[in-house]
Amino acid sequence: MEREQLKDGHGRDIRDVRVSVTDRCNFRCQYCMPAEGLPWLDRSDVLTFEEIERLVTLLASMGVESVRLTGGEPLVRKDLPVLAGMLAKVPGVKDLALTTNGYLLERDAEALVASGINRFNVSLDSLERDRFYQLTRRDSLEVLAQFPEAHPIKVNAVALKGVTEAEILPFAEFARQHPYEVRFIEFMPLDADRSWSSEQVLKGAEIRAVLSAHYDLVEEPRKESATARVFTFANGEGRLGFIDPVSEPFCSDCDRIRITAEGNLRTCLFSIGETGLRGPMRLGVTDDELVAIIRDAVWRKELKHQVGDEGFVQPERSMSAIGG
Repeated sequence: MEREQLKDGHGRDIRDVRVSVTDRCNFRCQYCMPAEGLPWLDRSDVLTFEEIERLVTLLASMGVESVRLTGGEPLVRKDLPVLAGMLAKVPGVKDLALTTNGYLLERDAEALVASGINRFNVSLDSLERDRFYQLTRRDSLEVLAQFPEAHPIKVNAVALKGVTEAEILPFAEFARQHPYEVRFIEFMPLDADRSWSSEQVLKGAEIRAVLSAHYDLVEEPRKESATARVFTFANGEGRLGFIDPVSEPFCSDCDRIRITAEGNLRTCLFSIGETGLRGPMRLGVTDDELVAIIRDAVWRKELKHQVGDEGFVQPERSMSAIGG
């Protein structure tokens, strides 16, 4: 059943949803959660596969085309390929992707691809073992050997001042030697320790300045609603992306919403409020009633995230609890 396009109150079409399948994670990245971890949701509070399928089906009927499964670490969710297979069959879903830290990817990659995952984003903040351990608190750099071959891969590195400078040129060479797009993501105020400050942000422009002294980069035209500015090497293979939400916000044509592991709808990564969808579903609302709840929440989507503005309030949830 097709419905009217989902829009927010600023006239933006909503075509992308990030669905967190769990708040649990097997890493303890410094920019995300404390070393001791966080209190996990009770399993009964997490959306079932059938509830996720219902929400994605309704969103797809309203024009949402792109679905990304996130966490926490989504691969710690049991039988995730089963959910991927369910969502791949939803009419209207044209792009089904997964964001992961890569630790369990070798185990599940074949099944996920067979189930319908067509793109992977793998978090990899360092190519140097000791620095990787410092950032993630896990000695697991072997995730490099677990990327599925012949499948679209984007490698995401959080850019931290005083840390990532040493990684810039090695990551550029990594991009030139592999069929991946390496993306630097500015450190955002979504850490559970709540210690973020703008002084810790290594800006995309600073990274590009370093790269431009060594490589001739060519910027690709930006696609509508894209989060990244993408560059290619003029004299070789490889792609580099820059996601700069702090220094160069891209809110004006944002087409994304998020659903947390327990079924709360967030209209912005930095939203202060959320709209509960699990409760109404478990109380037996009809599809039309659920659609009305979603439309009302999305209509109130923020114009911009306000990071860096006076009075900005950091969300209570960290990235792992929101869904990356």
